[in-house]
Amino acid sequence: QVQLQESGPGLVKPSETLSLTCTVSGGSITTSYYSWSWIRQPPGKGLEWMGVINYDGGRHASPSLESRTSISRDTSKNQFSLQLTSVTPEDTAVYYCARGPFGRGYLEIWGQGTLVAVSS
Repeated sequence: QVQLQESGPGLVKPSETLSLTCTVSGGSITTSYYSWSWIRQPPGKGLEWMGVINYDGGRHASPSLESRTSISRDTSKNQFSLQLTSVTPEDTAVYYCARGPFGRGYLEIWGQGTLVAVSS
């Protein structure tokens, strides 16, 4: 059974970089054909898809966040990570990692989410 777990600091200061890691157990992030995404939900708002890294290492980010977002992976640790630069209080949200079948447009397994607050 595949499980995902987000980890990282719960508080980031404005203008700094938010860094989160998703640790995957029960399956490899290089297994064909799956995609591994980051999604966030600000308080009182809907879900926002941020970006993805695929089983083959290909990656894409939401156009609205592309200039500030970087997604990478460490296959030796079976982890993938998110970096969001120049954060503001508007980046305060619950951040989720999730898995979906490649090219199918939906997410089937989610982590529990982690709240990150941006505040001085």
